[in-house]
Amino acid sequence: MTSSSSKPRILVSRAIFPEVLAQLEAVFEVEHNQADAVWSAQDLTARLQGKDGVLTTGGERISAELLQACPQLKICANMAVGFNNFDVPAMTARGVQGTNAPDVLTETTADFGFALMMATARRMAESEHFLRAGLWKRWSYDMFCGSDIHGATLGILGMGRIGQGIARRGFHGFGMKVIYHNRSRLDAGLEAACGAQYVDKSTLLAQADHLVLLLPYSAESHHSIGAAELALMKPTATLTNIARGGIVDDAALAHALRSGQIAAAGLDVFEGEPQVHPDLLTVPNVVLTPHIASATLNTRRAMAQLAADNLLRFFATGEVLTPVNTLGAVRR
Repeated sequence: MTSSSSKPRILVSRAIFPEVLAQLEAVFEVEHNQADAVWSAQDLTARLQGKDGVLTTGGERISAELLQACPQLKICANMAVGFNNFDVPAMTARGVQGTNAPDVLTETTADFGFALMMATARRMAESEHFLRAGLWKRWSYDMFCGSDIHGATLGILGMGRIGQGIARRGFHGFGMKVIYHNRSRLDAGLEAACGAQYVDKSTLLAQADHLVLLLPYSAESHHSIGAAELALMKPTATLTNIARGGIVDDAALAHALRSGQIAAAGLDVFEGEPQVHPDLLTVPNVVLTPHIASATLNTRRAMAQLAADNLLRFFATGEVLTPVNTLGAVRR
């Protein structure tokens, strides 16, 4: 148990499932945000005064400045697999535990990524807009002809759990040739299970009919796909990004789409989201979705539950289920 007889104080920074919130309220003194207001950095810092822990949802930045202003904070539990909103070195230096929510969203996100890739390749959004605008008057042999998925070459940049899930779907379900590039090569057993072949990044870009991005975001991966990389791709290729905004140079991508340098793109994430680069809104050959790759009720509930379970375990035992950093002495 905690060293103090009083309940630990936590902040839940966005609206979450009421039943998960009720579990937290049974153990902690909770300030919640069920109104789902989007707080500024200053608002978040103010609300974290005197708090021992926080449940974040991926959009709330835990910076070195915030940590300095909130010395009582001991744990930040992210309701997301990504944690680029955490300044992990600063958290570790101050003895603040970070956690994320991996695994519980892997298959759902892989489902969505594959669906977004298919919608992009088969021009579904573009053709729906055409139909809704009342422009469909007759059939023609080349109307909205896209590209095949079955038998095509699937390229994956970033071969973690979700990348492997997409590879399995492509290889086993659609007979695709799967190639990938990753910081480290998978072991032979995983490659065989995914039907995947390791290649260098230039080969991946040049050979993929459908390129799917699954890199974690970092300073090193910023604009991993820019003008130079897009120039290496086939003019018939598609690009799908379900990783993080900032991995793609959105301005360069919009130019490549408009000029026909690549055929189409499917994007669930954006630089500076929820703002979207205005040029992407004016090109027809892109499918745009508002960061919903993990958005099923079962998966989002599991993500919230895992974040809550990390908070509950931390204050009960000093341990967590899914750490993103390693601390020395744990502050509770």
